[in-house]
Amino acid sequence: MKISYDKEADSLYIHLAERASVDSDEVNDGVVLDFVESGALVRIDVQHASKRADIHSLSISKMPLGQLQAA
Repeated sequence: MKISYDKEADSLYIHLAERASVDSDEVNDGVVLDFVESGALVRIDVQHASKRADIHSLSISKMPLGQLQAA
């Protein structure tokens, strides 16, 4: 899983799997879910993220962390 932020687009991306999506659904204004062909959710895109979330803080709780990387 990977979380990234695009400052220019002001979008927060939560990548659940590194697979190319084939379908998207905007479930709420500015919240887009991306799916693979089987229907599995692979990415969440939160547009206008700086207005919706505290993008300057990240807390991880009760996650089975095997390998943690900063990019």
